[in-house]
Amino acid sequence: MKVTLISIPVRDQEKALQFYTDKLGFIKKKDEPLGGGNRWLTLVSKDWPEGPELLLEPAPNHFEPSKVYQDALKDAGMPWTQFDVDDVEAEYERLTGLDVEFSVKPTEMGPVKFVILDDTCGNYIQLVQTL
Repeated sequence: MKVTLISIPVRDQEKALQFYTDKLGFIKKKDEPLGGGNRWLTLVSKDWPEGPELLLEPAPNHFEPSKVYQDALKDAGMPWTQFDVDDVEAEYERLTGLDVEFSVKPTEMGPVKFVILDDTCGNYIQLVQTL
């Protein structure tokens, strides 16, 4: 058994696509129309193109419990998911230069350093470096 797909709820798939590719550096893998303006839109890491796909899921637009849960996580300041990086400080500087907003600046906690960013699509995302 292995993980092949991870879903992130987004309110605007096109806006999310631009953010996750232009700012975070993911690569579009699949983009198939599903009707009603929705798409099966997946991305992969440029550093691991054969790794798990990240699905930009429009669920909050069509399923109220998804929207409520997404809002509750963000209101609590909790990230939806985490991505590992080699150097949190370098990513923080690079992304700050691209006008990405952070709710938590580089912080060490035990064996990790992390930041939390706003993906502009309803979620906080945590970037983590193992020290």
